[in-house]
Order: sequence, then C-alpha cells, then structure tokens
Amino acid sequence: MTIFVDTSAIYAVLDRDDVNHAGADRSWRRLLEDGSDLLTTNYVLLEIGVLLQARIGLVALRTFHENIAPLLQIDWISEKQHDTAVATVLTADRKKLSVVDCVSFQSMREHGVRAAFCFDRHFREQGFETIP
Repeated sequence: MTIFVDTSAIYAVLDRDDVNHAGADRSWRRLLEDGSDLLTTNYVLLEIGVLLQARIGLVALRTFHENIAPLLQIDWISEKQHDTAVATVLTADRKKLSVVDCVSFQSMREHGVRAAFCFDRHFREQGFETIP
C-alpha cells in the first residue's frame, strides 16, 4: 500500500520535543516494517528542509536528507500542478490552507493514494485517511 508522507509527520519524527513525536515515531517504524511505499512531493521536501534547518538545525536537515528522503518516492510537481494548487488556495479563500497542502492532495488523487502519514487536519477534511 502507498502512503503519502507529509511535512507534519516527518517533522514530528525528527523533533523529540514535538507534541506528536511519540506517535509519529511509532507510526514511522510501523510503516517501514510493513514495507509501505512512501510518496511525497518535492514541495514537502522543500518545506520540511526549511523547517528542520530553522527550528532544529543542520544535523536534523542532514539526518532527513541522508536517512529519510532516500526512502521516499518523489512526485516532482509540474507548472500546471503548481498553478492548479495556487488556484485552489485562492478559490478556497482560507489562510491556513497552503499551496503545499493542495499540491499534496492533488498528488495523492493522481496516484490513487488514500492515506497520509500526517498530523494536518486538512487531509482528513479532504476525505483522506490519516496515520496515526
């Protein structure tokens, strides 16, 4: 089964002070043990990289790029996908709904993925199953 991997979950895995760390760590280990296919987008890669570097530091960024990113299948977002996501955000007129979120939803739908490893309520609002 393919699972979409969101910034919120990976950040929680790597930040031991994050309120969701314990649940994220357990779920991450289970996903790896189960041999789940893990999908994300280059937008999530960028977002997690920026957050890790700014909030935790370069060691966390290195850990992500050396140990986690190689486990992920990356959906490289096209200009058309980007434009669609921006239009979705502007149409929704919701400040807390991001372009990264909308690109993620679009990627999941295009790849037939029904579940996301995340702590972002927007995935559930869009009808996706969330893990944990």
